[in-house]
Parts: sequence; structure tokens; C-alpha cells
Amino acid sequence: MPLKPPTDPMIIQAIRHSQALQRARALTLSRRGFIGAAGFGATALALAACSGEQRTLTPAKDLSATEKTLTWDNWPAYMDEDDDGNYPTLIGFQDETGIEVTYNVTVDDNNSYYAKVKDQLALGQDIGADTVCLTDWMVARLVRQGYLQELDHANIPNIANLAEAFANPDFDEGRTHSLPWQGGFAGICWNKEKVPGGLASVDDLWNSELKGRVGVLSEMRDTMGLIMLSQGTDITGEWGDDEFANAMDAFTQQVEDGQIRNIKGNAYLNDLQSEDTYAAICWSGDITSLNATAGDKWEFAIPDAGGTLWNDTFIVPMGSAHKANAEAVMNYYYEPEVAAELAAWVNYVTPVVGAKEAMDAIDPDLASNQLIFPDEETLSTVHVFRTLTPQEENDYQAQFQKVLLGS
Repeated sequence: MPLKPPTDPMIIQAIRHSQALQRARALTLSRRGFIGAAGFGATALALAACSGEQRTLTPAKDLSATEKTLTWDNWPAYMDEDDDGNYPTLIGFQDETGIEVTYNVTVDDNNSYYAKVKDQLALGQDIGADTVCLTDWMVARLVRQGYLQELDHANIPNIANLAEAFANPDFDEGRTHSLPWQGGFAGICWNKEKVPGGLASVDDLWNSELKGRVGVLSEMRDTMGLIMLSQGTDITGEWGDDEFANAMDAFTQQVEDGQIRNIKGNAYLNDLQSEDTYAAICWSGDITSLNATAGDKWEFAIPDAGGTLWNDTFIVPMGSAHKANAEAVMNYYYEPEVAAELAAWVNYVTPVVGAKEAMDAIDPDLASNQLIFPDEETLSTVHVFRTLTPQEENDYQAQFQKVLLGS
């Protein structure tokens, strides 16, 4: 299926159909749901392996010119899909470039994936994937450790379509080793019937009438990030042990007092639907899907003090022998029309400038959805949890984990 312009009826039909598929799959484990779903053992493994040492490795010889293949590891429910289980945009890429893609839905958790491939990464060996999309904080670790190949931007001319908000993260300024795939927000949500007045801040979650009916996420950077923001900490800036400790004190107190009922990954959606919880710290795309399937009962908001912004990100490991092919697929998904088609299915934030305009010609409602196509005003209200040092990562995750295990 070759790439079509946004007015092509096939793409219009595919996007319309994708919305129906969204409703059918909304309560299955989403991409973000697998964070924390793999259990705490993987976290312990990853923390034990979290070294700040940067290694000097030699990139594998690039065979892309003669081997038109690419192996791509990614999260579940993170690619447009038709009724037959095919991926229309990937078919389009293969038809356009002649590169055969093996697409593996094999990333179930950042930590568990890292635990499987860390030994090969450390030696610069092939991990079985030419490119993989991991979350920005894990990518920061791999950049720091010297495990990733440098991208050739000449092979990715569509990088010019990368939104400025994502162009210069502190762990990879200029995007020399990484390129965003999809992203989303962490904020607060509530049952509109049970909390008719709504919520405006994280502190509102601690209201006495919600005691025992609050859920929070088992992803440390999102739950702690929102609490730190509520305490006035700029999580993108120069904060340290004291600020994190203050947030941990508040978090621990709410758990011990019984205000917080559950600390979960994607299963928090089940708690909202069963009304075990009336409000939660949550992920934006999940609430859109929950409303589509279970009735328009929930509201999502970015708290007054701000929400968190995360991205899953393309990388090319040192052992990949098909870097140029990986760069070709990155370039393809940075075509605005392709990015719009993908966003219509996955319902997460696209980093591609021009995708909103491509979508507007097809579905104005989706194009105006701030959770998929945030404008500058919306982006100004969300913040990226700054990159942690190896010691901070060990210490802070251990503190957070202690509360989770004791809850």
C-alpha cells in the first residue's frame, strides 16, 4: 500500500476504521500499561546494572546498501493495525523503500527489556533489533553508557518536522542519538458522577471525601513528578535530594493514611471502571480510550501546577548492521501524512509538525484533540522529569519501591 496524500479515501477510511478499533481494544493493556506490569523483579535487575560508566564501542558495519531488511522492537498497541493484523503504514514503508521490516511487539517494560539485552549492549553486539523505541529516561541511560550509534541526519531529512519542544532534551541535545516516536502526558482524572465538582490539582486528590478512593501510577517519574510539581519544584531544573525527599514524605503519608487505595500500572483503569477508585494520577491516552469503551464518565486534566511529558524514542544500538535502514523508517514516520494516520490509531502525542494539518483535512475532531496534537499553550503546562544521575536513579527508585512494596 503506497503512501497516499491525506485526501486519499483509503487513508480516510483507515483512520475512521482505526477509531472503531480503538473502542474495541481500549481496556486491553496499553503501551504505557506495561510499565510496572512486569513486576518489581525487572526493576531490581535494571537498578543493579545501572552504571554511569561510558564505554568506547565501535558501531557495527552498516550493511543497509546490500541488505534491505530491518528488525524493529516496539511496545504493544503502538502501530496502526487492520482487521487482519497487518500494519498499513509499515506496508506503505516497505512498498516505498523495498526494505523488509520484521516488527516485533517485544518491549513489555523498559527495565525488563534492558535486562534482556544489557550484556550484548555492553559489548557492542547485535541485540536482535536494529532499532527499538524505549522511554526517554532509559534512552538517557543508554546515551550515557555509550551504547548507541550516532544518527546521520542527512538520511533523515524529515527531522526538520520534529517539533521544537522535543528537539533538545538534556540527555541528547540536537538529537544526535535518538528521535521521538510517540509521547503522552501524566495528569489527574476523576469520575464525573462521583466527583461532580471536578479536580484542579494533585492536592485535590488528598481531599477527605476521596479517602480510600485514589489511585496513583507505579511509574516513579510520573507520580513523583506530579507531586513535586505540586510542591513548587521545577522537575526539569536543578533540584536534588531535599526536593525528592519532601515529595516522598507527602506520598508516603497519603499511602499510610489510606488516602491512596492503589499504586498500579495499567490496572488502574480497572479500578476506575469498577469504582474502586474515583480519581487517579493517570495517563492521557488511557482516559480517552476508557471513555470510548465504558461511557463518557471520566475527565482528564493537566493539574494547575503542571503535568509530566514523556516520550518513547527511536534508538539504534551499536550492534545494529542496518542503521541507514533504521534511519529510513524514522524518516518515513516523520512524513506528516503518515504521522497523522498513525496518531489516529494510537491516540498519543505525535512529535511531527504538520501532522495536525494533515489530520484536519480528514477528521477535525481528532485534529483539535490536545492530547494528540497539543498546541504551545498545552505544552507549556507539561514538564519532562530531568535526567537522573546513576546514583540518583538507584536511590530514588529504591525509596519509591519501598513504599510500593509496603502498600
